[in-house]
Amino acid sequence: MVLLRQLLGDVLRQLRLRQGRTLREVSAAARVSLGYLSEVERGQKEASSELLSSICKALGVPLSHVLREVADQLALAELQHEPVMAGAPEHERLAADGIPETPEEITGEFRADMVAA
Repeated sequence: MVLLRQLLGDVLRQLRLRQGRTLREVSAAARVSLGYLSEVERGQKEASSELLSSICKALGVPLSHVLREVADQLALAELQHEPVMAGAPEHERLAADGIPETPEEITGEFRADMVAA
């Protein structure tokens, strides 16, 4: 099961680590407690939009970039037929044959350079 808050936390942690920054540095810059930021990164807390904006600003990345990364990872999980949220009623889950399987089916685009000659 993939939870949105876990994906979001993973993306934020990856961005912070790529920058070689500590939780303490980012929490101070974002004006959020070290413990709370740690819980957000571990997917234990749901961050508000204001908090996410502050964390992204501290990391120097647009919120839209973070959300795009999360959306990409969520799409990948869905393509792997992994349930996104546990406990969703069966009638609300997508049928396996209704899930797109190729990037073209997801985006509606066709790229000729992707076709083998």
